[in-house]
Amino acid sequence: MKNLLLFALLIGLTFSLNAQDTDAANDYNKWQARLRLISVIPSPGDDIDGADVDLSTAFVPELDFTYFFNKNWAAELILGTTKHDVDLDVDGVGALDLGHVWLLPPTLNLQYHFYASNFKPYVGAGVNYTIFYGVDEGDLDDIEYDNAFGFSLQAGLDYTLNDKWFLNLDIKQLFLKTDVTVNGDPDTSEVSIDPLIVGLGVGLKF
Repeated sequence: MKNLLLFALLIGLTFSLNAQDTDAANDYNKWQARLRLISVIPSPGDDIDGADVDLSTAFVPELDFTYFFNKNWAAELILGTTKHDVDLDVDGVGALDLGHVWLLPPTLNLQYHFYASNFKPYVGAGVNYTIFYGVDEGDLDDIEYDNAFGFSLQAGLDYTLNDKWFLNLDIKQLFLKTDVTVNGDPDTSEVSIDPLIVGLGVGLKF
């Protein structure tokens, strides 16, 4: 619910800023690139009966490339990888250390950009495909995560510094689930990850 409220506030800011000056900043570049420092905050659900899954928050760099079809519509490809520690709290047993796993979730979003003087808010939605790799099993002998498709919502704000450079604030919500297999058990458990991604960085137009 808190994540949805954040998106609602950013979308409201987007339309408010757009109403101030729709004629400003009509020039645009076909390509943009951003380098952000992001915080990836998983929100695992209670998908496993009798156990709670916890994934650690990660702080990593993220790179994205944006192509503008016209002044308002663009597509953004987001690239980054994160490492998360995994713990499992089992009723009647206690905490288990499930080691760590790396996530590589390339995400493609379709965006709509607004213009208000030096501010350029945007909203977006798209798909991602998450690859799980570099698994450390921790207290278990074997654990596997299935690669999976997910969906993405996005809201952000660019602030123009000059003709080439700008600052960026970006929030994304990924809706992602994976099937987890433990110790070769033929039965899998579906686990929600649903990370909130908050980023701050700098961008270049070219």
